[in-house]
Amino acid sequence: MSKTILTEAYIKELEAEYTATRKCLERVPVTLFDYKPHPKSMAMGYLTLLVAEIPLWITFMVEQGEVDFATYKRFEFTTNEELLAHYEEVFAGAKKSLAGITDDDLDAPFHLKRQGQVLFTQSRREGVGSTINHWVHHRGQLTVYMRLNDIAVPSIYGPSADDPTF
Repeated sequence: MSKTILTEAYIKELEAEYTATRKCLERVPVTLFDYKPHPKSMAMGYLTLLVAEIPLWITFMVEQGEVDFATYKRFEFTTNEELLAHYEEVFAGAKKSLAGITDDDLDAPFHLKRQGQVLFTQSRREGVGSTINHWVHHRGQLTVYMRLNDIAVPSIYGPSADDPTF
């Protein structure tokens, strides 16, 4: 078994994105969950849940080695508080999952499936890295939805027009 240099780096990267993500999630009111900037866009509520839930994908990758769209259960919530509690839970779970493995464990395969049919396979190493990137991408998308609805966009990597104090 090798040291956990990479898993520690993934945990640090998750922690670095935690606060900005939480600030975004805190600011989205449930009254805007049906909002779509375009008919082909996803609804703001779905996007908000996606941003809150993507760390859970890491837990599935590490602990189960697969995600199947047919059996994946999306969290159901009616209040922002429930969403934030879910975010805290899945975030802690992702960190715990990563802390419990070695870098060698990341070489094991991860399978994305639909009704048991494998859509693609990659190493968990590749999967965790791309999932973190996917999470950041959708958070950025959420900030655009926020801006379009006059919701203050928090500082993320530096000052924002709404949070210049960084």
